[in-house]
Amino acid sequence: MGLSHLRPYDWEAADGVCGGSPHMHLACTEAYVVTGGLGSVQTLTVGEGYRDTPLEAGSLVWFTPGTVHRMVEGDGLRVTVLMENSGLPEAGDAVFTFPADLLADPEAYARAAAPPADASAARRRRDLAVEGYLVLRAALADGDPKPLLEFHRAAARLVAPKVPSWEAPWRTGPLAAAQRTGAHLAALAGADPAHLAAAVVAVTGPSRRDGYGMCGRRDEYTLDAP
Repeated sequence: MGLSHLRPYDWEAADGVCGGSPHMHLACTEAYVVTGGLGSVQTLTVGEGYRDTPLEAGSLVWFTPGTVHRMVEGDGLRVTVLMENSGLPEAGDAVFTFPADLLADPEAYARAAAPPADASAARRRRDLAVEGYLVLRAALADGDPKPLLEFHRAAARLVAPKVPSWEAPWRTGPLAAAQRTGAHLAALAGADPAHLAAAVVAVTGPSRRDGYGMCGRRDEYTLDAP
């Protein structure tokens, strides 16, 4: 599981909305736990179309792979993000809703999607994502899911060369955790408590503070299994 704390960007986009860079995960479910302030998350899916879900302290929202999402700033929004399959998003599981010409050119996409070094670069990347996102949203509003489906296909083509490298972090992370739980259940079914004697306590802090994430300024945590 990946964990980070986010403050959405407060830069106004072309449609007058302040917030993050619309994007989609192809293999991971993501959850927002709202710890303060007000805002919303805009989502695009084939089945539900466009939704604008309000966020306030105490809200919990999660979305599965294939959900285009855009975090929107209202008033001091603060969100703790829980990300399935830690390691895969960092390895390229997320694809920005850039205009179609960038999505069709892997090298151009990689340059535009590169981690920004400063606020100016982060804002350019966000604005490119909003440009493509508004096209998808307008088509859905007209009842046409074809541009969103084409974005799905373009995103899959972009990540396909990377997928073999995702196998190792998946096997040593999420899969290993599930198998470990299975071993614990088998032991407990036989009244064997041996694994309980290996209990440990782990403590950490942010591995990076105030970075430029997809949705906003981001405090990152590295969570190594004890």
